[in-house]
Amino acid sequence: MEVKIKPVEKIEGQTRMPGDKSISHRALLFSSLTENTVEIEGLLQAEDTLATRNCLSELGVEFEDNGVKVMVKGKGLRGLEEPGNILDAGNSGTTARLLTGLLAGQPFYTTVTGDHSLRIRPMKRITEPLQQMGALISGRRDNEHLPLSIRGYDLLPVNYALPVASAQVKSSLLAAALYSHGVSEIIDPYNTRDHTERMLSYLGADIKKMGRHHIIMKSPSRLEGEIIRIPGDISSAAFFIVAAVLAPRGELQIEGVGINPSRTGIIDVLRVMGADIQVINEREYNNEPVGDLLVRGGGNLKGIEIGSEMIPRLIDEIPVITVAALFAEGETVIKGASELRVKESDRIQTVSRELQKMGASIQEMPDGLVIRGGDKLNGARCSSHGDHRLAMALATAAMFAENESVINGSEAADNSFPHFFETMNGLAS
Repeated sequence: MEVKIKPVEKIEGQTRMPGDKSISHRALLFSSLTENTVEIEGLLQAEDTLATRNCLSELGVEFEDNGVKVMVKGKGLRGLEEPGNILDAGNSGTTARLLTGLLAGQPFYTTVTGDHSLRIRPMKRITEPLQQMGALISGRRDNEHLPLSIRGYDLLPVNYALPVASAQVKSSLLAAALYSHGVSEIIDPYNTRDHTERMLSYLGADIKKMGRHHIIMKSPSRLEGEIIRIPGDISSAAFFIVAAVLAPRGELQIEGVGINPSRTGIIDVLRVMGADIQVINEREYNNEPVGDLLVRGGGNLKGIEIGSEMIPRLIDEIPVITVAALFAEGETVIKGASELRVKESDRIQTVSRELQKMGASIQEMPDGLVIRGGDKLNGARCSSHGDHRLAMALATAAMFAENESVINGSEAADNSFPHFFETMNGLAS
């Protein structure tokens, strides 16, 4: 499917984002392990989270959905059932990796697969430590790729230092550690997003953080919960924030966005570049900080350097930060982002090549990008490469090109943000 994008002059109004994708996955997974029924408000209803829900249904979890709230009838830690089918994670790396950790502790056999893109993403980063905990896991190319076949057992506690900046690896191991007896310790030197720790703590797990990098969890646990409210997704909001910043005129308010410090790198970076962004009306939902964002356009941005220490806090937003950098004065350098090579697409390669079709000046590096700002963009025909964040980043850039653009594969946005284009069009003029 393709969509046409015309240049705009103003982004203005009020809007809300779909539920946070990362938190929605975790709400579904960990609610399924509670001893009661959990009510989820604001759950993201998108392709990726639907994959998680479908996999859990195959494991015997029951859901009730009235269109506003989703009720999850918890099965307890030991209540999941052996599925009759292969579990399909679709395009969702979060589903595949967290579910594999959960299945590592189940006393039955399962197989997890995904679409073509997911079947070439790296999985040894979870299979190796899960095998050290006692799970039997086998997969393609020496356990590097899906499909993975898993025969779980009661597991040993894990003591592990993350070798890569991946909240999915950390969360997979914490899910598995629920099925161990003793104390598990994970060292996260990268301070990756901590939604799993916050969610497990809210549901009653004995988990705490010691210092900045050391996570300790005692198992077994008994999980219970009543209501989980999902804030708006700041990664989805990023495209609207950048669009509002780049627009010559207008003021945009985005209500109820998650402002977890492990995710707000996009706000910090844009502010350093010169953007006018305020966080107001701060509050908290089930251990997660939430606020409203007020973004004004018409400012002047300047190029900056984004180093590896910042990358874990904005890894998903780099495609749209690249767009912002194209309209900044001077050069922006992004380093330490090699993880982008193994996302839904090789985002270092695809974002540079697709934006170059519009006339952007971008140099690709092994672990990042060098972006020269100030050149005018021309309308072009671009491709999403099946990557939801690339589709939305290209659309954001196209709004400030000199003439109309066409984005092929625009349906990829549905993986995380159904109705993205309609929502953006409603605010643009």
